[in-house]
Parts: sequence; structure tokens; C-alpha cells
Amino acid sequence: MLMPRIAQLIESDGPGGAERVVVDLALGLQASGSRSVVFLPADGEGWLARQLEGSGVAIEYFRLDRPVSPACARSLAAAFRRHRIAIAHSHEFSMAVYGALASWLAGGQHVITMHGSRYYARRLQRRAALRAALALSGGTVAVSKQLADEMSHDLLVPRSHIATISNGVRHVPADGTPIRDQLRLGAGDRLLVSVGNLYAVKGHVHLIDALALLADRHPAVHLAICGRGDLESALLARARELRLPNVHLLGLRADVAAVLAAADVFVLPSLSEGLPLALLEAMFAGCPIVASDVGEVAAALGHGEAGALVEAGNPAALAASLDSLLSDPARARVLGERARMRAAAEYDVSHMVRCYRSIYDRLLTRATLPVTGFAAGSARSNL
Repeated sequence: MLMPRIAQLIESDGPGGAERVVVDLALGLQASGSRSVVFLPADGEGWLARQLEGSGVAIEYFRLDRPVSPACARSLAAAFRRHRIAIAHSHEFSMAVYGALASWLAGGQHVITMHGSRYYARRLQRRAALRAALALSGGTVAVSKQLADEMSHDLLVPRSHIATISNGVRHVPADGTPIRDQLRLGAGDRLLVSVGNLYAVKGHVHLIDALALLADRHPAVHLAICGRGDLESALLARARELRLPNVHLLGLRADVAAVLAAADVFVLPSLSEGLPLALLEAMFAGCPIVASDVGEVAAALGHGEAGALVEAGNPAALAASLDSLLSDPARARVLGERARMRAAAEYDVSHMVRCYRSIYDRLLTRATLPVTGFAAGSARSNL
């Protein structure tokens, strides 16, 4: 019996969280017997395609050259027919809209996942377009309950029509040159690590400000940030202004697991998130964690049982929480171990793949119950 072909669609293919979810879903489905096709922008970076090399996952490219492009929807529909796609799964706003229309044209099923960006909410036309896409889709998913609540409010759709499925990550053991050697850290130096692209929403400037507040009590503390983005120069300038020589911007790293293994504390200073993969990776690594209380972060950390939660955008609160963990290594180790256990129990990528697979199976078997009501039986975070 031929297994169904399932498409994953995303408008960007750089090393971001939503893109990594697409990779893990495609690989997980391929391993379970489904045939995966990933649709990527023709003029993208190529990062996502490189992650799938040699996996057997097919790659198809599309062009979206203008904000409103019926031609893109028609070309996607033609590709769905050519590949005999049973279900198209679109990620984020643009592909949710075009994927829904293309699936309707091709006569197939469609699923939407929103990962955290509320780009759609800025204009009435975008909200109307996404609302129409939801109406054409068999299932709609948000990666956090907060995002699902916001979508329900923004789009005027019943909350019960939006399921939540937590992101999952594939745990990668540390492998690579110890980052402490690269940074020339001594035995007495302490290392804070943050992972996230250098955008304002990630809150790194507040972390640098918090580091300045820690400097007197913890002069041997270093901060390493993994990620790239437009704010690199501004963050370095802020560190110079505050006379902080121990701020290290590491850029995009392929050895994040090794960086996390060297961390004394992992810090997530974001102003807004759904459920960031960087947090889950830090949990798997057993890092003591200080994180902004945004999105699904508190739920992931057991509402403070497996990591310290602070108000987003508050450097003083961030500094106080970091001071507490740096001053109490025993407590930090306990929180790190609790985080590791929670990650292994609830946030392995296999859980995420199973939840999405349950949606696909319900669509393929045309279950009597509406797909939008599946969450209580399949999505862990709705239990």
C-alpha cells in the first residue's frame, strides 16, 4: 500500500525555529513511512534544503514575487497534483494563505501551523486572508496556548477551532571544540549563554543591560550569544558603552549543543515567543535557566519548578535572578536537572511528530468528529 504524500510549506529557509520544525517533521514522517515533499522559496538561502540532503525527502520550489499572487497559488496547486499530495501543511502566514488556496484548487487537505509571529494582525486585509485560510483548512495549530488565544481574538474564530501542539527538538549530544577554550575562559570564569537571532524581539539588549548590573558582584561573568541579525553592531556598541568587555557575539553556530554544554546559565531574554526551540535545547542540555515569562515558556519550565521566570524587558529582574543562580550553584544544578527531565519526558521531537501525525490520520480517514476538535485527544499541551 502506498503511504500518503505530505507536503510542508514555508516561505523562508534560514536557520530559524519554524524552519527547524519543518525539517524535523519531514524527517520524522519520512522515517515513519510517509513520503515527504518540502516546498521552499526559489530565492532562499538554501539552509533548510541542506538539512534534508540525503534523507529521501523531496524538495520543490515556488516563487512568491508579490504580496498578492494568484499565479503562486496556481503553481502550488499544480505541484500538489503532480506529487499527488494528500495533505499540505503550511507554516506561518504567507504559506497558510497560499497553501490553503492551492489545496482547495487541487482538491486536497490542508493544515496550518502558526509559530509565534503575529505579522498577520497588523492589517485588516491580512486578518481577513488568514481567517479565510482557516476556513479552507482541516486543522489549525498554534505552538502555544497564548498564541492560540491571540489568534482566536484577532481572527474572530472560536478558540476550540485552534489546537495547540508544543514544539519538540531532537536532542543532539555535545560534540565540538569546547567554547570555553575558544573564549579563553579560566577556571573561575562563569559563562551565560543565550541562543537567538539578533532581533529586537529577542531582548538581547536587556540581557546586556542586566550584565552591567551584575558586573560588581560577578566580575568574572562572560556572556556568549549565538545568532545572527541586524542588531549585531548595536549590541556591541551597547556593550562598549557599558564597559563590558566580556560580551561575545558568536554568530550562527553549528555546535550549539557544545556551547550549551559549557554554560553555567542559559538565558532567554525574549520579549515575545511561542515555544522557542533554543529553550528546549537548553533544557535537554540540563542547563540552569533564566527566561522571560512569555508564550509557553512558563509551562515548559513547570511554572518555575525547572527554571527561573522573570518579567520580559526588565533588566533589573533579569539581573537579580541571574545573581541568585550564580550565587547558589547547588540550586542551579537542581533546576538544570529538573529541566532535563521535563525535556526528555515532554519535548522530544517524537512527541511533536506523533501529534501532527494524528491530525493527518484524522483528515485522511475523514473522521466523523471535526478535525478542529481533535486537540483533547492528540495534542499534549491541550490535555
